[in-house]
Amino acid sequence: MAWTERHRLMLQEIGIRLWAPVAAEPAKPIAGVEAPKVPTPMRAAVAPTPTPLAAVPADERSAAIATMAWPVLRDAVAACTACDLCQSRRQTVFGVGHPNAHWLIVGEAPGEQEDLKGEPFVGPAGHLLDNMLRALNLTREEAPPERQVYITNTLKCRPPRNRNPEPEELARCEPFLLRQIELIRPRLILAMGRFAVHSLLQSNEPIGKLRGRVHRYQGVPLVVTYHPAYLLRNLADKSRAWDDLCLAAQVADAAG
Repeated sequence: MAWTERHRLMLQEIGIRLWAPVAAEPAKPIAGVEAPKVPTPMRAAVAPTPTPLAAVPADERSAAIATMAWPVLRDAVAACTACDLCQSRRQTVFGVGHPNAHWLIVGEAPGEQEDLKGEPFVGPAGHLLDNMLRALNLTREEAPPERQVYITNTLKCRPPRNRNPEPEELARCEPFLLRQIELIRPRLILAMGRFAVHSLLQSNEPIGKLRGRVHRYQGVPLVVTYHPAYLLRNLADKSRAWDDLCLAAQVADAAG
């Protein structure tokens, strides 16, 4: 290496050392002169972490759900951890159909197929329901609100091994169903199955004693009938269920 190159490197090294940052000494106070105040750096505002809906008191939770629009309500159901069913479900089962349907059909709880697909009343019970609706010129597929029904359940999560819903689970899920009813404003509610009937009518009477007449839920006509899964096991009651649907059709037509 030439001397000039070494000299350049030495100067560069000295220059780096000369320009290295040196800690500034604190200023010494001058007698009779007040030191200037250094403004405190402002901290960026941090948005508060929202409280999970399941963690708020039941009354506040119900009040919050009662103000939700469709997209927010669907998201709230999907994120719900209000009961232990959230630990075993694959996905929530919100509902399907026209948001302003004339008919609202309320079942009990999702089963295995519903838990897999995320839609209520699928599998053999769903096929039976679709056939019964088709006979009345009704459908869950896209159609005008007088023909496209809305289908949902009292519970939005599947109980393990398809066991019966627990009272606490029904109570935790009830605000979601109530909000769906308020948003749809149906002309008729068809309650299918014991737990749907008990949740809406607050009655422990068997379905056999409640069917065949028109009840009211917050002013909306309500007709009681058997759950399609029950009908698959009790074929003799299919004719009674058909009578219930014909009664529901008469009530809906009168309301229209």
